[in-house]
Amino acid sequence: MSAEETSASTWRKRTLRYKRPGPCCCENMLFGMGNPLLDISAVVDKDFLDKFGLKPNDQILAEDKHKALFEEIVKRNKVEYHAGGSTQNSVKIAQWMIQEPHKVATFFGCIGADHFGKILKKKAEEAHVDAHYYEQSEEPTGTCAACITGDNRSLVANLAAANCYKKEKHLDLDSNWELVKKAKVYYIAGFFLTVSPESIIKVAKHASDNNKIFCMNLSAPFISQFFKEPLMKVMPYVDILFGNETEAATFASVLGFETDDIAEIAKRTQELPKENPDRRRVVVFTQGKDDTVATVGEKVTMFPVLDIDQNDIVDTNGAGDAFVGGFLSALVQEHALEECIRAGHYAAHVIIRRVGCTFPEKPEYH
Repeated sequence: MSAEETSASTWRKRTLRYKRPGPCCCENMLFGMGNPLLDISAVVDKDFLDKFGLKPNDQILAEDKHKALFEEIVKRNKVEYHAGGSTQNSVKIAQWMIQEPHKVATFFGCIGADHFGKILKKKAEEAHVDAHYYEQSEEPTGTCAACITGDNRSLVANLAAANCYKKEKHLDLDSNWELVKKAKVYYIAGFFLTVSPESIIKVAKHASDNNKIFCMNLSAPFISQFFKEPLMKVMPYVDILFGNETEAATFASVLGFETDDIAEIAKRTQELPKENPDRRRVVVFTQGKDDTVATVGEKVTMFPVLDIDQNDIVDTNGAGDAFVGGFLSALVQEHALEECIRAGHYAAHVIIRRVGCTFPEKPEYH
């Protein structure tokens, strides 16, 4: 057995400790919780961008002055709606990669009891995700307007209801907690630390206590910078940590690692205190077109991404969510780390050649 095969075998033994489900997955095997957004995409012109003070290729949070934007963009000729938000994107892509059975992925988050909420439920259903939303009437459903001009997308996100998730009114309900217990793999993006850290801790503790796999994402530099305390409370439960090179560098800086070497940051992150020491933490950092960095046992290994003609790249915004989705699709099927990363690279490769976090009917992945 080669060193690579040995490390893959070791990783499988240490990381995947539940019984193999057979040739296919089961319903509700993958659990995600996060900020659900209804993605609204439409082609606009420069006047539209100027009217709302937008740049052609940018990502911002909506302010009061953007309220009318959402009302106007839905009146455009060709409007596309998709179930969005970082975690929901990832579980949606995992479901797409797996195909059958439907509803392998469960998703929790908060929406408004409104028109956009109805569309979001329909879109999640079309993606075959088993979405169980907490519905409330104080805030409207979160939305993300994608204002397309040529090859550029200006994203304006209004979290709204996504910020209103209540643990005691949703996660703690017996019927919902039963869905949590059914899962074998859990994934929550760091963005949800700004909404309900207590919900994350409850799920993470359940995973740790029952020898299941809990995955998290650094998500954005501001999470490490401004939400370090809740992040570090969850970190001991994290079995697999995702991030990109910018997020990794910020995380290292905040923790005082005093290095900007991504491989060294991955190693130092792996060695942070762990609640379930029998299962060694796996750290996976993507670097765009450069090699993905991952801890494999004692080593840090580089995994080359798939080659792509730069002219074929349409939109890189969903690449990180797609990579995680592909990775999770292989993880729930108990594949080795190398295979999980290969599936992640494939999913990202598909998504960056399309507008938004969208995909063809079926993956061409073997």
